[in-house]
Amino acid sequence: MKPAIRVTVWNEFLHEKENEAVRRVYPLGLHQAIAEGIRQEGVEVRTATLEEPEHGLTEEVLNETDVLIWWGHKAHGRVEDAIVDRVQERVLQGMGLIVLHSGHYSKIFKKLMGTSCSLKWREVGEKERIWVVDPAHPIAEGIGQYVEIPHEEMYGEHFDIPKPDELVFVSWFEGGEVFRSGCTYHRGLGKVFYFRPGHETYPTYYNPDVLRVISNGVQWAAPRHGATPVYHHTLPLEEIRSTK
Repeated sequence: MKPAIRVTVWNEFLHEKENEAVRRVYPLGLHQAIAEGIRQEGVEVRTATLEEPEHGLTEEVLNETDVLIWWGHKAHGRVEDAIVDRVQERVLQGMGLIVLHSGHYSKIFKKLMGTSCSLKWREVGEKERIWVVDPAHPIAEGIGQYVEIPHEEMYGEHFDIPKPDELVFVSWFEGGEVFRSGCTYHRGLGKVFYFRPGHETYPTYYNPDVLRVISNGVQWAAPRHGATPVYHHTLPLEEIRSTK
């Protein structure tokens, strides 16, 4: 039997403690809603939050994490650079990373992308339709032509990110904007998936299609133990006869 994929769901867990409107939607926190929504056979889920020691992302926790899910919004600047470096190193070593919604502006996502990751936004609770543009991609498995969310925050182009390795979803909003809302990348030995929906005042993380996409993302981003690269000065495998 294959070992269970070990997932850590990280969340600032600030809005839920400071804003009654958010607390009504996610009384135990966004991280708990996501964790419960993706918990299934073959997946072990733990959570971590900003105000825990080392933001809950100790070396031990990260070494025991196959896929890290990241939700952040109002406190990107409070995440310590040393922890960001620690997460980046684990991604380069093979840990998967799923960045949700406003995590586009997190230190870790910007560090891995190398761009500003800026975008347009509007928060009026309009309809979002997330179209599947790569139906053969494993992250889209079990999803129809689109996922419709009745009320969400709008993100619009231009989204200042590198060209995705794969574009899985594109969103359309009631106000007319479109957005690259499901993008994959490879960084070192690790895989990164950015998935757009998830504003804190809407019950998006109870939507079964949204949770299915995140679960699919976990399966896709989990490490595959292939060849191990070696980086150092190396001696020749064969005798070199032609020299200067």
